[in-house]
Amino acid sequence: MTRESRRVLVLLAQGAEEMEVVIVVDLLRRAGIEVVLAGLDGDGVVECSRQLRLLPDVSLDAAQGVFDLLVLPGGMGGSERLASDPRVGDLLRAQFAAGRDVAAICAAPKVLVAHGLGEGRAMTSHPAVRTEVAGHAEYSESAVVEDGLFVTSRGPGTAFEFALTMIRRLLGDAKSKAVQDQLIL
Repeated sequence: MTRESRRVLVLLAQGAEEMEVVIVVDLLRRAGIEVVLAGLDGDGVVECSRQLRLLPDVSLDAAQGVFDLLVLPGGMGGSERLASDPRVGDLLRAQFAAGRDVAAICAAPKVLVAHGLGEGRAMTSHPAVRTEVAGHAEYSESAVVEDGLFVTSRGPGTAFEFALTMIRRLLGDAKSKAVQDQLIL
């Protein structure tokens, strides 16, 4: 796959933190990356943590193909749903086994813990799940933490940095900087 044809799968569950979904999807698409927003419970409307309603592109079961990156938005309700769904665990393990990136923000690093991934890796998370993540990983208070195939971030306020990190990893520094410049950050 060329750098220009990068694909990202973003998992969307009821109770997701909408800023972490919208900012990440928006910035990745601004970079020219194909983003597929997959609904955990189908392709119908998903109500996020602040009652914003988002419409996935497809259901998780219908998401097809190879994805260079798998993104787990946070929000406690959404993260709990992702953590308890065996399909998500299977998808994460397959992504990791294939040597492809996984990114989790806010409460979503707990999804990695729940599915047995990233043990001993450097990670961060929202303070609400710090104890859970720190018991599994080398915990950091940094806004965004990269360790091998894993990218983790702290919460809604770090969503821009999180998305720009993913763009840099997929398309390089110049593209990440170009997108950042458009945002007036």
